[in-house]
Amino acid sequence: MGALTRREVGAHGERVAEAHLVAAGAEVLDRNWRCRWGELDLVVRDGDALVGVEVRTRRTTAAGTPLESVTPLKVARLRRLLGLWCADHPARARAGRLRLDVVGVLLDAGGRASVQHVRGVEGA
Repeated sequence: MGALTRREVGAHGERVAEAHLVAAGAEVLDRNWRCRWGELDLVVRDGDALVGVEVRTRRTTAAGTPLESVTPLKVARLRRLLGLWCADHPARARAGRLRLDVVGVLLDAGGRASVQHVRGVEGA
């Protein structure tokens, strides 16, 4: 992946995660939804669940795996953001379970990605 910036690495990881989720049958409802309190990387529908997805991308595990970077504070913020997304999109949010997932993307030197998907994150 050479000299990509941190932002470019993150955007690449989000594309990889989205492709992974779509291949698993999820429908993407929103990408990079922002409000004054933060951002949801992806919002998807997975069966009857509305899912807020946090994507964490790393080029190395020197500072830990992508999944290890999700703290309890981050999970609490994501839970709040998913509720705000639902309030902002009532027609698209429709009744169903709410869930938080984390997708970790680890890129090797050649840019190949390995993906870990954790469904139903309660706290980190």
